[in-house]
Amino acid sequence: MGITSTTDGAGITTVTVDYPPVNALPSKGWFELADVILEAGKDMRTHVVILRAEGRGFNAGVDIKEMQATEGYDALIAANRGCAAAFAAVYDCAVPVVVAVNGFCVGGGIGLVGNADVIVASDDAVFGLPEVDRGALGAATHLARLVPQHMMRTLYYTAQNVTAQQLQHFGSVYDVVPRDKLDETARDIAAKIAAKDTRIIRCAKEAINGIDPVDVKTSYRLEQGYTFELNLSGVSDEHRDEFVETGKPRTNSNKKEG
Repeated sequence: MGITSTTDGAGITTVTVDYPPVNALPSKGWFELADVILEAGKDMRTHVVILRAEGRGFNAGVDIKEMQATEGYDALIAANRGCAAAFAAVYDCAVPVVVAVNGFCVGGGIGLVGNADVIVASDDAVFGLPEVDRGALGAATHLARLVPQHMMRTLYYTAQNVTAQQLQHFGSVYDVVPRDKLDETARDIAAKIAAKDTRIIRCAKEAINGIDPVDVKTSYRLEQGYTFELNLSGVSDEHRDEFVETGKPRTNSNKKEG
């Protein structure tokens, strides 16, 4: 359980996330994930990283129960900094990162996937940002790398999910396969990258990041600023408490009066 890393000797390092039951990561998990990904990229024997998960889904974002069980804002700050670190690690990793998405990829999962280099997904995978239902903002930057602008806005405002098949149609997902073929498919594309001269691929990764039209790290931190504002006003706690208590988002129809 936790974050593990294995190298196959053929240039592929696989990083696996395993936080039952739904891979909602505690604050320390985000920081650990960032460290493992960055360290993998620093090793010249690693030509490509595969990021995958065990269990029901790829990632369910931050551990909201941890946040609500902690007094003050320490857990919120740690979760936000941890997410920023993990998202940046995928982006800044010296080698390409292939993500293999199974089941659900929501919240912080979008930050990881949106910053990845190659995305493969199981045919039951769904992607989405329930942030507005949790009293938070963030990762619109990364969702915008997966879908067109107006679709991003629609998904963000409504907290709806988009399927792997839809993302393949948009061109952001490389391949959609049955779940039992997901790891094999990720390894196939990773092996194609690993076969290249890693000195060139490392330069290519840095060059592509250098011509990116959006500074994904700065824009994400700007989004987080509004999350802090919502927390200071007490709005976020209302929504997180509702979710922890009922498992459902707080809406105008079920909010408490007074």
